[in-house]
Amino acid sequence: MTRQGHYTFSQNPYFEDRGPHGYAEPITERVNPDSRPIVSYYFPKGVGAQHYGEHHPMKPHRLTLTNALVMGYGLDKQIHHIYNPRAATQAELEAYHDHDYIEFLSRVTPQNQGNMRALIETFNCVEDCPIFSDMYDFCRMYAGASLAAARKLCAGTTDIAINWSGGLHHAKKAEASGFCYVNDIVLAILELLRYHPRVLYIDIDIHHGDGVEHAFYQSNRVMTVSFHKYTGDFFPGTGKLEDNGAGLGKHFCLNVPLQDGITDDMYLTLFKTVIDDTVTAFRPSAIVLQCGADSLGCDRLGAFNLSIAAHGECVNFVRKYGVPLLVVGGGGYTIKNVSRCWTYETAVLVGASVPDELPHTIYDPFFRDSQWKLHPPLTGKVENQNTVASLQRITVNIRNKLRYLQGAPSVQMQEIPPDLGGWLSEEERTREEKDEERSTANAGERREDRAVARNEFFDGENDNDQDEPAQPAATTRGRGATSGRRGKGGRRGRARGRAKVTTAPAREDGDSENEEPAPTPTRGRARGSRRGRGRGRGAKTQEKEREKERESNHSESEATMAADNEPGMSTPADVEVDIS
Repeated sequence: MTRQGHYTFSQNPYFEDRGPHGYAEPITERVNPDSRPIVSYYFPKGVGAQHYGEHHPMKPHRLTLTNALVMGYGLDKQIHHIYNPRAATQAELEAYHDHDYIEFLSRVTPQNQGNMRALIETFNCVEDCPIFSDMYDFCRMYAGASLAAARKLCAGTTDIAINWSGGLHHAKKAEASGFCYVNDIVLAILELLRYHPRVLYIDIDIHHGDGVEHAFYQSNRVMTVSFHKYTGDFFPGTGKLEDNGAGLGKHFCLNVPLQDGITDDMYLTLFKTVIDDTVTAFRPSAIVLQCGADSLGCDRLGAFNLSIAAHGECVNFVRKYGVPLLVVGGGGYTIKNVSRCWTYETAVLVGASVPDELPHTIYDPFFRDSQWKLHPPLTGKVENQNTVASLQRITVNIRNKLRYLQGAPSVQMQEIPPDLGGWLSEEERTREEKDEERSTANAGERREDRAVARNEFFDGENDNDQDEPAQPAATTRGRGATSGRRGKGGRRGRARGRAKVTTAPAREDGDSENEEPAPTPTRGRARGSRRGRGRGRGAKTQEKEREKERESNHSESEATMAADNEPGMSTPADVEVDIS
């Protein structure tokens, strides 16, 4: 007797029957690493399995949907590197956050939260930021991915780094806020500042990026630009047009407050104008783009009318600047639209074209109501309360702020980001050990910019440093210099001190007519090894010195001989030669 009405998994259809609706065939062509900017994609394993709570609007499962669509379209073939990065360490999190706060996050659990009620209220882990299982591991996952992406950009081994699990821009130094516990964006920017002199942060989440703005409010090395809804009572209640930084950071904080219902055309016109003016004035060497998808139409917590295509056009516009780019996620609470949006923007970043039909995935039921389309209609649901005049006023105000910049700031006297001294103290470790500890994303890859040490020299026909023939050196020599040829070990002498020494030219009987006039004294380096920038000598004096050089076996004995023959010469020191 056989049972009826019971089916095994293998007897059920794996994919939804779409009927007349088609599906996208995955891309099979592998990317040519030389054909476009190098793209790295970061997806921490297990990050999409976390859960804030049954009724909480934040759903990390959206990351699993996004990754499924990215793989379903075959975009993994167009991405140069895909990484499962390691989790951030407590020390890395404390590069920005307070130790007590991180220690609290590492210890609190749903089981012991009753005993830590006072600390929970102190660190604002209530209501919007609940205590849930594996919360600390979740924070370490998405923060570790953003840090690994930033290091990859600093190493110069990628041009665009994508971490959709990051972008939690509300977290403060010692406080959780707006579903955000650890501010991975601030940590990533601090990492970028170790190599890049200026970083531009752009935020297109519907909520103001208050956590990032607050972290760099007094810095002129980070320009923050946030496009958000502002009414005074819409979370987080900050981001007025008049807020523009303080101290060194004055005029380096730009806010673009918008009203409900803004349309694609209005948003794109404003976005491109503001960003183009900002990039021109600030000249960033790296950009961080937060792509919160709650600015899409029909979002559970949003109030704009943006389409996925318009949201993606903002990403494409920033990509075209060709500046090292870190792209992170953020808000977005209608998860089927969030996953479609970030999938489309992944295609934009890798330069691939994808059809409107979604690929087959095991999550097809999520997209049944939109007939499995990548670009469902999302616009026109909310009345537009923005006017052309109000947007023009915002544009003029921001352009006036940018005039105060007076060019991109220099970074020569800027403070090094915190904890660099501690990292430098560990330099005795091997490169492989340091790379493995920091991230597998950077292991085995290092920016190898050509640098010439101050005491380095080259021999041969391809010697780039040899621009003129060697001449006899001056009587007064700089540190380690010899009288016209390379000393032992090939090190060059330099005269770069502040003390001035005046010497009279050596003169012999009958030499006055043949002696050449001394050149005008100059400041700066006086290399005695090969470039002959010392004072002039008489012909006989020069011939005698050449004889001494041929007879001497090495530079040290020659220096001793010169010191014996010239008792008035000063001891070796950093001096500036002033020849009268």
